Amino acid sequence: MTHEHWMQFALKEAEKALAKGEVPIGAVVVMENRIVGRGHNLVETLQDATAHAEMLAITAAEGTQASWRLEGAALYVTVEPCPMCSGAVLLSRISTLVYSTEEARFGACGSASNVIAKNPFGPPVEIVVGVKRNECQALLQEFFKKLRQKQ
Repeated sequence: MTHEHWMQFALKEAEKALAKGEVPIGAVVVMENRIVGRGHNLVETLQDATAHAEMLAITAAEGTQASWRLEGAALYVTVEPCPMCSGAVLLSRISTLVYSTEEARFGACGSASNVIAKNPFGPPVEIVVGVKRNECQALLQEFFKKLRQKQ
């Protein structure tokens, strides 16, 4: 399966967030060619600053795998992870991070900062950027356009 294939599932999660009025970010964790965790942004719904798509997908994957160690897993997320989510990628030992679009203000994989660059827990995390970028950016633009119209 290709990165584009798995990113399509992350996009579906982002669409769920958009439908709930959340910032449209979605994520899936893939191990051995199957999705073991899914999540979409639920910060406003749960009133929980940590309810990011990546955090929810990682937690779900840890439950599915009955282990917090997700070596060999790939995280697909529609937007570059923030410092908190990048830390969770490192702590959970995820091997590959694939994201669609950079996040200039909060991205912690090279845009605003680079939490992910030095992995003190193991080998470097493989990073792939730009998969389905246009589709992900379109969702974000739709959300922020509606938000500006409300203000």
